[in-house]
Amino acid sequence: MPATTYEEYTVKINQFPEDVRPYLIPEPRGLMVYRCLGCGEEFDIARLLYTCPKCGSVLLLHNKNKHLLNDVGGEKWRKIFDYRKMLNHTAIKGIFRYYEFMAPIIPLDRIIYLGEGHTPLVEANDRLKELVGLDFYFKNDGLNPSASFKDRGMACALSFINYLAEDESMGNILAICASTGDTSASAALYASYLEDFLKSAVLLPQGKVTPQQLSQPLGSGAKVLEMPGVFDDCMKVVESLAENYNVALLNSKNSWRILGQESFSFEIAQDFDYEVGDKTIVVPIGNAGNITAVMSGFLKFYKSDVIDRLPKIVGVQSEHADPVYRYYQVEDAHRRNFVPVTVQPSVAQAAMIGNPVSMPRVIELARTYDNTAGERKIFVVQVNEQEIMDSMIVANRNGNIACTQGGESLAGLRKAVEAGLIKSSEVGVLDSTAHILKFSMFQEMYFNNSFEPAFKVTPKPELANTPVQIHPKGLSRYPSSGKPLSEDEMGTFIREMTAEIARVLNLEEK
Repeated sequence: MPATTYEEYTVKINQFPEDVRPYLIPEPRGLMVYRCLGCGEEFDIARLLYTCPKCGSVLLLHNKNKHLLNDVGGEKWRKIFDYRKMLNHTAIKGIFRYYEFMAPIIPLDRIIYLGEGHTPLVEANDRLKELVGLDFYFKNDGLNPSASFKDRGMACALSFINYLAEDESMGNILAICASTGDTSASAALYASYLEDFLKSAVLLPQGKVTPQQLSQPLGSGAKVLEMPGVFDDCMKVVESLAENYNVALLNSKNSWRILGQESFSFEIAQDFDYEVGDKTIVVPIGNAGNITAVMSGFLKFYKSDVIDRLPKIVGVQSEHADPVYRYYQVEDAHRRNFVPVTVQPSVAQAAMIGNPVSMPRVIELARTYDNTAGERKIFVVQVNEQEIMDSMIVANRNGNIACTQGGESLAGLRKAVEAGLIKSSEVGVLDSTAHILKFSMFQEMYFNNSFEPAFKVTPKPELANTPVQIHPKGLSRYPSSGKPLSEDEMGTFIREMTAEIARVLNLEEK
C-alpha cells in the first residue's frame, strides 16, 4: 500500500471537529524514566534497564509529564481516540492509537507496526452464556500477527529499541528471551523486521513447547536454543545473560513490554464506549506481566477521566502453577509472603510459571487499584487442568478459537461466578491469549485420550471428537493418485459412498 502523505492526512483531518484536529497526529513530548518499585529511585531511559542498578528490584516506566494527560480531559480523549481510529496512519493504526498513554517519547517514524492490536471482542453465544450464567465476551488476541497477545508488548519494546538504536547510534544488537512459546514467536517476528541491525535468540525449555510454537521463531530466522528444565530455569539463565553481556532482554521484565500490553485495557474501554464499571476482565497470570499491564492501563484511563469507574479484574492460575493464588489466599495483607512454587505439567503452557518476574508489580498495582476504587476489585482464582481443557473444548464448540489459556480464562470466569465474585448483572471479558492452532496438540491429546497421568485430564466422551473412516462394504476399488477409476467404477464409488455417508449422518432422503 502506498504511503499516505501528510497532505492526505490533513485533508481527512480537516473533516473532523476543530477541537480534536491538533491532537490526532501526536508528536513526542513526554518525559519518561524508569522507577524502581523497591527503593523508589529513578533512572534515565537512555539505556535499557531491566532491574534497579541500586537494589535489584523490578522497574516500571513512569511519565513525569502525565499532568499533560489530565490537561486534555476525559471527554476530549475519548473523541481523540475515536477519530484517530478513522485515520489510515500506520504508526497509530495499532496499539499506538493510545500514544500519549504509553510511550509518548518515541517518534512516529520509529514505531513498528505489524498489524498488532485492535483485536475483536467476540460475544459468547446464548448457550455459553447460559452455561456460565453471565453475559461475556472473548477478547481474541490470538488474531495478532504472531497469533498471541505478546505482540502488543513486543511492538512497544521493539519500537523503543528502534528509536534508541538510531538515537544512540547502536548497531548489531542481539535481542534474547526465555519462552514457553508465545514470547519467542513474537520476539523473533518483530526482530526479523529490524534485521538490518537486530538479531534474535530464544531460549526454550526442551520438550515443553508445542511443535507449532517451535516452528515460529525458526521460521523468523531466530537462533533457537533448547535447554533442560522449565520456563523458570530458562528465565534465570536469560537474566544472567542480560546482567553479564550486551543483549536486549525481551521478556516482560522489560518495562516497555508492559506498556505495550496496556493497550489491551485501552481497547476494551473504547470497544465498550468507555463504560467498564460493570465489566470483569479475566486474564491468565503466567509471568504476571499481562495482569500488571491490564491494571496499569485501566488506572491510567481512570486517573485521566477517560473512564469513570474501574472494572473488576480476575487473575487465573492452574493448580499446577499457582504462586499468586496462594499469595492472595492470605486475607491479611501484612502477613502475606510470596513463595515461588515448583510447577507441574500444565496444558496452559504459557502460564506454567512458578516464580513470575512481575510479582512485585502485581502487589504494588493491585494495592493501588483497590485503594483507588475504594473497594476490592482485584481477585485471583484457581482452576484445575481438567477444567481448563474442558473449557477450551466447550468454547471452541461454540464458535470461538480459544487456546488452552483462553480455556483457563473461561474456567476462571466460571469459578469466579460460582464463588460470588461476579454478579449476574455484570459482563465478563475473557483474555483469549493465543490462537487454538498453536495448541492443537492438546486438543488432539484430549480427543485421543493420550494425556500423561501428570496432567490429570480425563476426556469427557461427549466432548471428544475423532474422524470417522468411511469404507462402504460394497466397494472393492477406491480412487488413488495416478490410478483413476473407470467410468462405471466411479459411478459405483459415488453411489456407495453417498449411501454410507447418509447412513452415518442419519440423513433423510428428499
